[in-house]
Amino acid sequence: MSATERQNQTYITEFILLGFGYFPDLQVPLFLLFLVIYTVTMTGNILVLMLLVANQHLHTPMYFFLSNLSCLETCYSSTILPKLLASFLTGDRSISYSSCMMQFFVFAFLVGVECYLLAAMSYDRYLAVCKPLRYVTLMNRERCTALAAGAWASGFTISSVITLLMSQMAYCDCREIDHFFCDFAPVIKCSCSDTFLVEAVASLMSATCTVLPFLFTVASYILIISSMLRIPSETGRKKAFSTCSSHLIMVTIFYTTLILVYMLPKTYNLTAFNKLFSVFYTVVTPMVNPLIYTLRNKEIRGALRKE
Repeated sequence: MSATERQNQTYITEFILLGFGYFPDLQVPLFLLFLVIYTVTMTGNILVLMLLVANQHLHTPMYFFLSNLSCLETCYSSTILPKLLASFLTGDRSISYSSCMMQFFVFAFLVGVECYLLAAMSYDRYLAVCKPLRYVTLMNRERCTALAAGAWASGFTISSVITLLMSQMAYCDCREIDHFFCDFAPVIKCSCSDTFLVEAVASLMSATCTVLPFLFTVASYILIISSMLRIPSETGRKKAFSTCSSHLIMVTIFYTTLILVYMLPKTYNLTAFNKLFSVFYTVVTPMVNPLIYTLRNKEIRGALRKE
């Protein structure tokens, strides 16, 4: 593409997020539903974060990673839901080109970080169950900080590369994005440039920040379960499982919906299912994570009662 052609094809300054506009009669109920979800998400994650910071006996590796996750979920929800709520309220579904790129950057950044944090938490649980005598030595403050910093740095790097490539592409007459936020595939559909390079890089980067952490998490739990089965007493097995159950539920919900979204064929007939599953991992998961930990964790419930 020549410079003149490229210049003539990049005049699009905004996109239209179609979102849930196909259901005009449900705009008010959907607004109220997502408003409740956003309120519960923010309240739950901020409350968990405050408890973990304020209570000294919760300053352990597991809760250190959980505090990172709560901070991430707070930012995660605020990246997508305020714009979605505004569109329900005003009917204005437009989003500027720069805001769309920024929304995707933050979204991809936080998804990558979450994948790595969940993997770090599975490693923490592996050490706690399989190597309890060396746990304190192996999972010290320096290693926890390094794992968390590595998760944030990796997510930032991967998202920066993909967003930079996306921003270099030309976007022509297509303005409508059939989604409720600026996700990779719907945005790329609006490009009139050759998308092979950006799709190849995005696939490689996505594998790095999702597939590898997922396989690491699965391997960790295989070792955890095999170690638990060797515990002679049923009480000991239940106690070991209780230390992992909350994290295992979080991992299952997150990766199940993530896999369904990105493994479904990108056809028109499956667009509605794609949006539905996207709601689960972008909106519902940040809400249920603090609920899972507060309802299933005795230490956090005890800290709540003291407060």
